[in-house]
Amino acid sequence: MKLLQQRLSQYDLPQRVKAMGVYPYFRAIESDQDTEVIVNGKKVLMFGSNSYLGLTNHPEVKEASRKAIEVYGTGCAGSRFLNGTLDIHLQLEEMLARFVGKEEALVYSTGFQVNLGVVPALTGRNDTILLDDSDHASIIEGSRLAFSKVLKYAHNNMESLEHKLLHCDPEHVKLIVVDGIFSMEGDIVKLPDIVRLSKQYNASIMVDDAHALGVIGEHGSGTASHFGLTDEVDLIMGTFSKSLASIGGFIASDKDTINFLKHHSRPLIFSASITPASAASVVAALTIIKREPERIEKLWELTRKAHQAFKHLGFDTGHSETPIIPLYVRDDIKTMQMTQILLERGIFTNPVLSPAVKKEDTLIRFSLMATHTHEQLDYAIDTIAQVSRELGVIE
Repeated sequence: MKLLQQRLSQYDLPQRVKAMGVYPYFRAIESDQDTEVIVNGKKVLMFGSNSYLGLTNHPEVKEASRKAIEVYGTGCAGSRFLNGTLDIHLQLEEMLARFVGKEEALVYSTGFQVNLGVVPALTGRNDTILLDDSDHASIIEGSRLAFSKVLKYAHNNMESLEHKLLHCDPEHVKLIVVDGIFSMEGDIVKLPDIVRLSKQYNASIMVDDAHALGVIGEHGSGTASHFGLTDEVDLIMGTFSKSLASIGGFIASDKDTINFLKHHSRPLIFSASITPASAASVVAALTIIKREPERIEKLWELTRKAHQAFKHLGFDTGHSETPIIPLYVRDDIKTMQMTQILLERGIFTNPVLSPAVKKEDTLIRFSLMATHTHEQLDYAIDTIAQVSRELGVIE
């Protein structure tokens, strides 16, 4: 056996967890992404989706995708830089720029690719990237590709951020990169405080709004809009795989920044374009979001109800204030057991284990969609409470 295979064969944690009957990953869904899905031939309620506005199976979104295939085919056969830019990509970029309040936007093939492509392209050897300790993995990976110094500060802790800023070279670029809504904790970044510190220390700000678009801000336009700070944030990043019902991602900023990224961001230049169907579905989703504000209103109605119920039952939900509700279990095995039992009882949730969170912070990630009914939510909360009592997660 070769050395590589020998090393990899020693990794047997998934096999051991499968033997215990609690392996929680790669569960095959046999239906569309809705509030109810089919797993192993059985209907279960979906409370593990990032489709916050429930648009992934909207008739207009699906029809837009079909029409795009008829006009453009199934793929672009190249990168945006060379032969893979369609007029529909340009239309989408104009819509996105207007949506988040920036001069221009640039579409990438995935949200992960955006952070891989933007963070290292903007900073050099003598610059500093400052990250929240709970930033998404794509931000962390993007920072690893940079030649810059990378500093992490304690989660949403402004004293910690200022302490890091004090140690930065005042003559070089400082880029603060943060999630708008943190994907596991469900809390919102303290953007007003970050803006204040950025002015004091001459730093730039990039906000990852993957989980904020369609959730907060005017018409769901994100974190900067939520706080009325759009002009104070230098770059706004977003994905299409959550509220926008597709796959892909974008960065929005001023014209000079976008121009630079178009010619220096390697994941953009050397990756194939998003498919015509993907682009068209986002165009349709943006149109629906603006036309139907009641979707966001319903999402927040359910969110307030769920938060109140879980706290009343004694769950530890941390600092969450959004449709992402962490139910802290703080035990790896118990978290996987809880996930499996819930699935058997008709509730699909996501277990979050290390390295997505610290080992002492393992949790069940419960997320809401605007299309959930109150009856579905009631059943889910009651079932989760029952299972949690059985496992000793709550009293």
